[in-house]
Amino acid sequence: MAEDQTTDLSQRFARAKFRAWHRGTREADYMFGCYFDTYHADWDEAALAWFEALLDFDDVDVMAWAMERDKPPQHMQGAQMDALRKLDYVRI
Repeated sequence: MAEDQTTDLSQRFARAKFRAWHRGTREADYMFGCYFDTYHADWDEAALAWFEALLDFDDVDVMAWAMERDKPPQHMQGAQMDALRKLDYVRI
């Protein structure tokens, strides 16, 4: 991977971490932030793009998906959503 691409990816990870931990409510911060902290080390660019897309949704919608009170859109379903639904990554 070229240096510019590596720098861009590391900047995207840093931005995603900040956005995950600064949602506006403590509950959302823990859900998004702890998920990021637990899983990001294993993410490739596609997994990061999925998380960036998740961050664009309203917190209440994502929380409803995580608690299985509502179904996420088709493009957000898959292994990462399954991991989000476990909620075992939240450390308070």
